[in-house]
Amino acid sequence: MPESPEIYLDHAATAPLDPRVKAAMLPYLEGDFGNPSSLHITGRRAKQALDDARDDIAKILHCRASELIFTSGGTEADNLAILGIYRAYKEKGNRIVTTTIEHHAVLNPVEHLVKKEGAEALFVKVDRDGLVDPANIIAALTDKTLLVSVMYANNEIGTIEPIAAIGQAIAAWKKANNRKPSEAPYFHTDACQAAGALSLDVNELGCDLLTLNGSKIYGPKGVGVLYVRTGLRPEPLIYGGGQEWGLRSGTENIAAIVGLAKALALSQAERETENARLVALRDKLIAGLLQIPKTRLNGHPTKRLPNNANVSIMDIEGEAMLLYLDEAGFRASTGSACTSASLDPSHVIAAIGLPYEAAHGSMRFTLGHATTEADVEKLLKTLPPIVEKLRQLSPVRLNMKHYA
Repeated sequence: MPESPEIYLDHAATAPLDPRVKAAMLPYLEGDFGNPSSLHITGRRAKQALDDARDDIAKILHCRASELIFTSGGTEADNLAILGIYRAYKEKGNRIVTTTIEHHAVLNPVEHLVKKEGAEALFVKVDRDGLVDPANIIAALTDKTLLVSVMYANNEIGTIEPIAAIGQAIAAWKKANNRKPSEAPYFHTDACQAAGALSLDVNELGCDLLTLNGSKIYGPKGVGVLYVRTGLRPEPLIYGGGQEWGLRSGTENIAAIVGLAKALALSQAERETENARLVALRDKLIAGLLQIPKTRLNGHPTKRLPNNANVSIMDIEGEAMLLYLDEAGFRASTGSACTSASLDPSHVIAAIGLPYEAAHGSMRFTLGHATTEADVEKLLKTLPPIVEKLRQLSPVRLNMKHYA
């Protein structure tokens, strides 16, 4: 049987490399391959590329170039933010406030600190749309709170969190409690999913730390960056040659860093036009998916990423649906790609109050640059017969009145 043409709808997991990004990277994979710590001309060319990339990213974030630390990806950057800040400043407080829908790159370091290093953690609940109330974050603060971490946009359900409002609320809490803006609690946001669609001005967001990576914005895999406000110095996770101001040792991956800077610049320059195109496709897709009986939208109906459509289709297993779609040429996901190999239900779907069956019947379709209206129409034609077939085989019959 010939393989069906691929329709890639899993951009939240990773996006293809933009040809313009590849072109920017190529010189540093070939001729300008030097180590930026070397003093000879080959090394100096690499160092100049590193400095230029840092400057370019700093302009987008409206921060200083010296406030950026390059890492191997978003996971390492999140770990450096959580573990590094806690270990460096735990004498100021041992309490961490986060939410129930964070990526595991945040949740797992927090859980480690609780189990092994004496931290206390409070996981703020979200509403049925996955939205966190800034007032609930503030209510969780005490004089022992060291760090607050709230993701900018959820990687599974696409809900955009009110990061600027949370930043303003934390600043007001500090003022009311006679704390300087530079004092704890510090505020971190994981912006990996948001980077291609939303503003990244750290001053507007009011954050002290911000995580980005390359693979979600048509850049290379294996590269990320952590913004750390001047005055903060996390304890390093990696020791060695002292690169990145001693905060992340190891020879910098110049080609990947150049690619990250290029991808970020392109995504920010083109986001308004691309957002409008994707929102139209996303809304068409969501409207069509909700025509399937016993289907519900997961995530906020409007405060969501332009490319994200996450639905729970009841009375079937998402894994089985994914395999049928894969055979038909559609590449999608049952949830977060980092944990999709697990059969455990999505912690995000559970956190918004849906039952086990809804978590196992959830599907995430995330659109991208190459997605067309014809792709959406083909999916909407292909999926209903698959759902019908799987429901005929399923012994589950969930009552929807509690989960509509």
